[in-house]
Amino acid sequence: MDATFVLVHSPSVGPLTWASTAQMLEASGAPAIVPSLTGVADACPPYWRAVAGTVTAAMDRLPQTRPVVIVSHSNAGLFVPVVVAATTRRVVGCVFVDAALPSPAGPTPVAPPELLDFLRPKAVGGRLPQWTEWWEESEVAPMFPDVRTRDAVSAEQPRLPLGYYQELVPNPAGWDDRPCGYLRFSPPYEPVADDARQRGWTVDHLSGRHLHQVVDPRAVADRILAITHRWRSSAS
Repeated sequence: MDATFVLVHSPSVGPLTWASTAQMLEASGAPAIVPSLTGVADACPPYWRAVAGTVTAAMDRLPQTRPVVIVSHSNAGLFVPVVVAATTRRVVGCVFVDAALPSPAGPTPVAPPELLDFLRPKAVGGRLPQWTEWWEESEVAPMFPDVRTRDAVSAEQPRLPLGYYQELVPNPAGWDDRPCGYLRFSPPYEPVADDARQRGWTVDHLSGRHLHQVVDPRAVADRILAITHRWRSSAS
């Protein structure tokens, strides 16, 4: 597929979560970029506009005729419709990796009510702690292959405003009028993968925890490529 892979990380973390996977894609002959969304935490609301603007600005720096595949992780999946709507670039596919999905129709809440109830007591001055500080150590430590990787990924995590999680993200019609796929890692995203399957998307499973792309970037890159290759085979 003659396209650049645009790897979009959750604004809760940083671009290092995708950096090694981008390197593996490049090593396979697939150009890849990782726009940094760490500045979203300090943007003016609505925050979804900052996400869309940052990703489209990164795509605008690619060769003009280069199509793209948008690959989103975690809650970055919610922003795919506004990214597709904002860009003039030809988007030839979207892959969601252990990611939240946009609503089938209508705006999508960034966080469901139960997550907001969990987050509100954690906010200080309207800001949340870094994402890895939300959870117990027994949940966080196994997501990383070693202490060095954990320290690097943790260091670039922003402290997002609580307001980021209180937004509704627009869901422009037609964003999914192109091949879409879902790669699941962790058990909590199994119902989301089932939803993707019901939408008629290509679905795959690579067993791991939520940040498995920092644990085995080679395998993750291979599965992303395999999903796009299935699209090409289906179209031929």
